[in-house]
Amino acid sequence: MYDVIIVGSGPAGLTAGIYASRSKLKTLLLTSQVNPSLITTTDLVENYPGFPGGINGFELIERFKEQALSFGLEIAENDVSSIEKIVRDSVESWRVTASEHAYEAFSLIIASGTEYAHLNVPGEERYTGKGVSYCATCDGPFYRDAPVAVVGGGNAAVQEALFLTRFARKVTLIHRRDRLRADKVLQDQATANEKIDFMWNSVVDEVVGDDLVKAVTVSNVNDPQNKQTLEVQGVFIFTGNIPNTGFAKGLMDCDDKGFIKVDSEMRTSAKGIFACGDCTQKLLRQVVTACGDGATAAFAAEQYIQEIKGTSYTSWDAA
Repeated sequence: MYDVIIVGSGPAGLTAGIYASRSKLKTLLLTSQVNPSLITTTDLVENYPGFPGGINGFELIERFKEQALSFGLEIAENDVSSIEKIVRDSVESWRVTASEHAYEAFSLIIASGTEYAHLNVPGEERYTGKGVSYCATCDGPFYRDAPVAVVGGGNAAVQEALFLTRFARKVTLIHRRDRLRADKVLQDQATANEKIDFMWNSVVDEVVGDDLVKAVTVSNVNDPQNKQTLEVQGVFIFTGNIPNTGFAKGLMDCDDKGFIKVDSEMRTSAKGIFACGDCTQKLLRQVVTACGDGATAAFAAEQYIQEIKGTSYTSWDAA
């Protein structure tokens, strides 16, 4: 029986692990083998405090993990398949099933993050891994001196487009609106880069090729009959994120997109379950906000466990 089980090994989950294990709670963190934290595929994180020159996303997570382990956090690489409530000696707790293993805890912290959304257009699934990618850091070096397309207009799309200019001959950024929604500093970098072109008010209708990607068919959102074919060897898709919360469906209140609803203390609608980071309904999804969420969730879980065990300040005062 653990005090806390944390689902997810991104900035939110590992920060929760640091705080919980440092508070001497018996804590287990379950990390996914299928959906790793997206920050690990980010080439440069330049807005996290304390790193004025920026830091590689994978390196940042490794530092978080090293710190959490130093406080006694246990980590297991198992994907969660189900969560159910159990009652022992009139005390409610939770059983987590992950990769044929069963774990139990008084409280849970869901920090399962998100995955990249798909376009769901013809050819996308067929050519995934054959020219269609969702990770420029992973696959960018395969496209040296080649033309590629990036689909999207937010921070992730622009950051990855800038990264791809290290390898590609030309990067065409396809966006459904007439301006980017990325941070101004990233917009300025992109517009100043001679290797980046823009296709405004445009959407991808189809990914085409033979054994590998050869082109994308693009139409204008204001004039759908206005179509053109853009010859590229790679298509990098960054059109938003969907939460990794399918395993928790029906356990707690979520919005229509599947993001978990939490209060200011990261409490969900399910007693004893807290959630933090990008999988929650929130305004800003960044490393720094995920860390704050994780710290809050761990502290709230600690108070909840103290109440269960009768060791909270309130319990002592009542005695």
